[in-house]
Amino acid sequence: MPTPVQLDVISDTICPWCFIGKRRLEKALALRTDVDVDVRWRPYQLDPTIPPGGKDRREYLEAKFGGPEGARKIYDNIRAAGADEDIAFAFDKIERTPNTINSHRLIRWAATADRQDAVVERLFRLYFLEGGDIESPESLVAVARETGMDADLVAELLAGDADVDLVEREIRTAQKIGVTGVPCFILANSFGVMGAQSADVLADAIDRALAQPAEAEGAQA
Repeated sequence: MPTPVQLDVISDTICPWCFIGKRRLEKALALRTDVDVDVRWRPYQLDPTIPPGGKDRREYLEAKFGGPEGARKIYDNIRAAGADEDIAFAFDKIERTPNTINSHRLIRWAATADRQDAVVERLFRLYFLEGGDIESPESLVAVARETGMDADLVAELLAGDADVDLVEREIRTAQKIGVTGVPCFILANSFGVMGAQSADVLADAIDRALAQPAEAEGAQA
C-alpha cells in the first residue's frame, strides 16, 4: 500500500479563514478520493495575549481594525467568502473573543481517539454559527461528549495543565518555520500552502506531495 500523504493543517479556532479553509480542503479531498491523505490539525494562536476568559469581541475587533468601519469591512468580506462555501457566519452572535489554548488541547487529545475532524468541525460551528463558548472546560467537555470522545477523561485533563506546554511548543515550532498566519497547510513535512486557498490549489499540492517520493528516486538513479 502507498504511504499516506501527511497533511498538517495549522489553524486557530477563532480564525474564520480556517473554517473556510477546512471547507476548501474537504472539496480538495473529494477531488482526490484515490489518494490516502492523513490530515492532522495543529495549533496556532493569532493573538496569544488574549487572557483567560477572553475579551469583549466588539471592542477587541474595533481596536484591532481601527474602529467599527474597519472591522465591518473586514468581516463583510469574510462573510461573503464564507457564503461561497455554504458557511453562514453569525458574527453578531459572538460576544467574546476567547483564549484558544484549551480548545487546542482538546483537538490534540482528539487525535488519539481519531476524532480530530469531528472536534474541529464542532468547535468551528459552535463559535462561528452559534456564538457559543469554546474556552470553558464545561463547554469543551460537552464538545468531547458530542463528538464521541471520553468526556470524563477530558474533564479530568482540562482541570489541570495537561499538555499546555506541548500545545505552546507546537505553536512556537510553527512560528520558527515561518508561519505568520493561518490556515497553513504543510504537506509531507516538505512544503506549505499559505492561506485558505481554493480546492484546486490544495488538490494540486496533494499531487505534488504524492509525487515527491518518485522525484527523489529519480534523483538517486
